[in-house]
Amino acid sequence: MIADPRWHRFATPEQLADRFAGDMADFLKIAISQRGQALLAVSGGTTPAAFFRALSTHDLPWTDVTVVPVDERFVPTTSERSNEKLIRQNLLVNKAAAARFTPLYHDVADISDAAKLADRAVTDLPLPFDVVVLGMGGDGHTASFFPDSPELTGAIDPAASHHVLAVTAPSADEPRLTLTLPVLLSAGLIALHIEGAEKHSLLETVLAEPHPREKPIGAVLLHAAKPLDIYWAPKKGE
Repeated sequence: MIADPRWHRFATPEQLADRFAGDMADFLKIAISQRGQALLAVSGGTTPAAFFRALSTHDLPWTDVTVVPVDERFVPTTSERSNEKLIRQNLLVNKAAAARFTPLYHDVADISDAAKLADRAVTDLPLPFDVVVLGMGGDGHTASFFPDSPELTGAIDPAASHHVLAVTAPSADEPRLTLTLPVLLSAGLIALHIEGAEKHSLLETVLAEPHPREKPIGAVLLHAAKPLDIYWAPKKGE
């Protein structure tokens, strides 16, 4: 049974980014006031850059915030494909430059070793996450939960023991490191940021008939203990 999500719809991506940033900043402030710090997990891709830049300008005690990627490609941090690079260039700037950052990528030869290092680093954080920001691909994947991944079952297992898992998929250009479903679901707030009519329609379909093996975002929707906050706007030109 899926809890009805809270939809936040906007006329433009710019309006979405500004409001989304304000809402997330407010939630981070609450977390800091309650426990003295805040953990923020954010997704990569092209969609969140404007949101990152807007959030980076907000006044809050950024030294008390730790940022972690939801997932990461196993590529050097100098690569344009690196989520860490995206986050550092768009979020960890302006006032948010004072925030701490815990990477998933580690410069080792084997991704399984990188996964172990990342899992240890995330385990050492003061979990749970206060805010998790997810995206969704056109195939229904979120984080690095890909429908064609041999590791999907382990990644979306609600009882998974690891916080970080190495995954591969024919549809992904590189091997990935991803936070697993349980650590995402334990967050105080889970927000899904999507843009475009196609993704809106896809998400409506998944909400009506969730099949996590086919559309992995369904695993988050099915197992979340509280409603997701969905932030949506049409793409430019729609």
